[in-house]
Amino acid sequence: MFAQELVVKQRTEILNALCSSGSAEHLEQVLDILLAQGELTWEDYQNIQVPGRALYANARQLLDLVYTKGVDTCGVFFAALKQVLPETQEVGLSFSGCCSNLKEKEEYQNTSTQTLLTQRPSLVSRLQGCIDGALDTLVISGHFTSADCDEVRLPIHTPSQQARRLLDHVRSKGEPAGKVVLQYIQQKEESGSPLNQEKVTPSKEFLKYQKKLSSSVSAQSCFLSTYGGTSHMSLDDIYTEGQLELAHDCTDVHRPLGLEDIVGTAGTVNEEADTVLVSGEAGSGKSTLLQRLHLLWARGAALHEFLLLFPFSCRRLNSEQRELSVQELLFQHCCWPDREQEEIFQFILDHPHLILFTFDGLDELKQSFSDEHRLCCPTQRAPVHRLLFNLIQGSLMKGVRKVVTSRPEAVGPVLKKHLRKEVFLKGFSPNGIDCFVRKHHSDPTVAAKILESLQTNTALLGLCHSPVLCWIVSQCHKELLGCGEGSPKTITDVYLMILQHFFQHKSSPKSTVGIGWLQEHLKTVLHLGQLAFEGIGTTCYIFSGTDLETCGVTEKDICMGFLIQSKDMSSTHSKRYEFLHLTMQCFFAALYIVLSNNTDRSTIPKLFEMNVMTGLSSACFRACLSSIYQQERASEGEATAAETPNQQITATFVSGLLSQRHQSLWLRCCPSSVMEKRVRQVVRCLSKGMQKHFKSIPQPIEGEKKSMHAMPDFVWLIKCIYEMQESRIAKDAMSKLEVDHLKLTYCNIGPVECTALAYVLQHLRNPVGLQLDNNSVGNVGVEQLLPCMHICNSLHLRNNNITDEGIRKLLAKGIQCDNFRKIALFNNKLTDACTQHFSHLLKTKQDFLSLRLGNNNITAEGAKQLAEGLKFSHSLQHLGLWGNKIGDVGAQALARVLENSKSLLWLSLVGNGVGSAGACALANVIKNCTSLEELWLTDNCITRAGVECLIQALEHNTHVKSIWLRNNDLSLEEVEEMTQRESRLIF
Repeated sequence: MFAQELVVKQRTEILNALCSSGSAEHLEQVLDILLAQGELTWEDYQNIQVPGRALYANARQLLDLVYTKGVDTCGVFFAALKQVLPETQEVGLSFSGCCSNLKEKEEYQNTSTQTLLTQRPSLVSRLQGCIDGALDTLVISGHFTSADCDEVRLPIHTPSQQARRLLDHVRSKGEPAGKVVLQYIQQKEESGSPLNQEKVTPSKEFLKYQKKLSSSVSAQSCFLSTYGGTSHMSLDDIYTEGQLELAHDCTDVHRPLGLEDIVGTAGTVNEEADTVLVSGEAGSGKSTLLQRLHLLWARGAALHEFLLLFPFSCRRLNSEQRELSVQELLFQHCCWPDREQEEIFQFILDHPHLILFTFDGLDELKQSFSDEHRLCCPTQRAPVHRLLFNLIQGSLMKGVRKVVTSRPEAVGPVLKKHLRKEVFLKGFSPNGIDCFVRKHHSDPTVAAKILESLQTNTALLGLCHSPVLCWIVSQCHKELLGCGEGSPKTITDVYLMILQHFFQHKSSPKSTVGIGWLQEHLKTVLHLGQLAFEGIGTTCYIFSGTDLETCGVTEKDICMGFLIQSKDMSSTHSKRYEFLHLTMQCFFAALYIVLSNNTDRSTIPKLFEMNVMTGLSSACFRACLSSIYQQERASEGEATAAETPNQQITATFVSGLLSQRHQSLWLRCCPSSVMEKRVRQVVRCLSKGMQKHFKSIPQPIEGEKKSMHAMPDFVWLIKCIYEMQESRIAKDAMSKLEVDHLKLTYCNIGPVECTALAYVLQHLRNPVGLQLDNNSVGNVGVEQLLPCMHICNSLHLRNNNITDEGIRKLLAKGIQCDNFRKIALFNNKLTDACTQHFSHLLKTKQDFLSLRLGNNNITAEGAKQLAEGLKFSHSLQHLGLWGNKIGDVGAQALARVLENSKSLLWLSLVGNGVGSAGACALANVIKNCTSLEELWLTDNCITRAGVECLIQALEHNTHVKSIWLRNNDLSLEEVEEMTQRESRLIF
């Protein structure tokens, strides 16, 4: 009984040893051992580790449980305590004669879940350095969700606690998940450094140099220059992981690659080589990826196997005119040792496997890679490019790992034979786009607006997979959302900016700056434009070398970056290309239509034809294809029908490109007379298309308003008009639209469409009711609609994901608009915070008629706020608050002000938790409000007492037509009786 007695006698000292530091680590380590030894069951563990409970309380629970389990468990407990506690914390504790021997458990048990318990202490230790990798593996295998990962990664958890949370979650997922994590740990350890590797003991001078180099690398890597170099951002604040893929299929990798996998063993094709190539298109994030890798190494957060990391920029090495040795290259271009240079360099020579070189931008070197001039001596001087080539191929510094980045086209077969492996950098995933935008904008509201806008425009969202384009689009969208005059306003503006950006970043420093940039690159635009145009006409999106040659596309044109090499499985030898994105192909097709002298005059009219909904003729494209090209395609039996969406995207770009705002750009490239003819063609097409829609409007039934339910093509035409940015065209289009109600429900209206609608609809001659129910307007879209608010007498925005912030801006504008009198906002995300703005609206606009806020999140507090505004309203006829949570208190607040109303016709409080107290208060409204016709109280909790009040009130009001009371707290007998007493009650 000695061990049990000690648990009692030393209780205070044990609790102090486990908990005095404030950390739960010692307690959790003891629990790990007790679980592994089988002294605690999983249920015991859960009863001790109660989330949110104080550390001392958990420790006391453990001591109580250990004592009740008997002397053997107490002995194991003391053995665990002795193993876990540092010697300094064992003071005052006596373990003599009471510690049991901890049993060695077999590494692998019959089942994975058993192994997770018996090897728990070891697994916690082994998992700490690879939590993210283990989570990624579990997600890919389908055993973990992102929510599971978030719970494990909670910032309040230490690495060891994260490891324990991971094991706990894995156990709850069952045997398959256990197998996955155990296999991951085993593979991770097998791919690491050998266990019997000779221990290296660097000298003091080496460690000083290591510290200096780390400091230098950290200083160079911690900030990221933005494009244009006008500001700097912390890399920690902006860095977003891109998608990494192995160039060669690897059956052993079943998870996304991480940064450390770049230098890991996964995907290795040449064990003898030292160089890893990270290839990616321009703007895919190669330089930023290396910068992140450098920073993590400098902080000791990654690449622990490398004692020194030497980063090089090939762009900077271009300026080195001297001949250097490897030693001079390292120390002069990276970090100079304060002393003992020879000793440090000798360490590098003796331990090459502990050293990492990185070379960023191999494609930017003036010289092309060659392996003709071999160097073997690290002290021999040579031109820098020759040193670099020999380092890459392993003639110099064999064993040192090298990571090189380059665009794919700059890497030929001569270099590839010297590679250990190649990794593709593919840019952002959809989650990466979201993450980048949120990091890029410190204001979360701005980031949310940009992301909402991107979600409503798949063209831009698709481009944002490229980090450089994501940055450009992010910046452009901030401007599109209202940041000053002269900034991009249309999708065409953004694509033109991308076009100019590519040309200026791919060309020599002597290239033209200013409005002449397009003229300088006109040949490239026409070559790529013809390729895109002919591809759209034949539904061809992957192009062979012959296709490129036919259109005159040169290697220089390809290097501009708009075409990328395609992974076409049907052809393993010949190169095939595709545009960066389908919308980029449409943009170049539009450029060709606008700028080329080879297009038929009927091309633009046929482009805008809307003759068949199921598919449009490609005659507009085929009209100007060479007869030889048409014959070749016909002989191959390929389809020649242009898909409707691509044709419409192309037409939208044509409209934008022919805007007068871009006139100065085109004058240098095409005769003004030709451009004017094409502008007139587009204007006629848009006018004709709008007229076609207007003629389809049915005549209204007698007594009803004339209404137009728009089709999707109408929205497309509106967007085309907006792209032209000419108010005269919008005015002309709207001058012929004579309707009282414009219905655009279920039309996929998002912020981009709202911008176009507002631009055009603001020119309507007469006020209109605008119905945009069941779309994706959101707060961003609401803001874009403000320019046309003055022409809206009613606005219906049901089910559009609008929040209080959107309402604030909407009502601030609506108050200023004389025609604005009705609003419906059912099923959005409104809370009490919006009611102060509606209250102000009701106080200010004495001609406001209808307010419908059903199925939101308004409580009694919101109802009280609305009541403040209703005190001053003498015009409101309809008030709808169904599906909220105002309860009796809210109903009473509303009743006190509505009983004096002379205008209210209809009131709905359906499904609001209103009881008899609220019903009795509303009875006063019935009694005193002579204008009220209908009161809706369905789906509440009104009892007989409440209904009696309503019946009594009805005796004083003959104007009320009906009170709806279905689904309240009434028996069938009560319903039957009350129906007979008052026929206006509807149950």
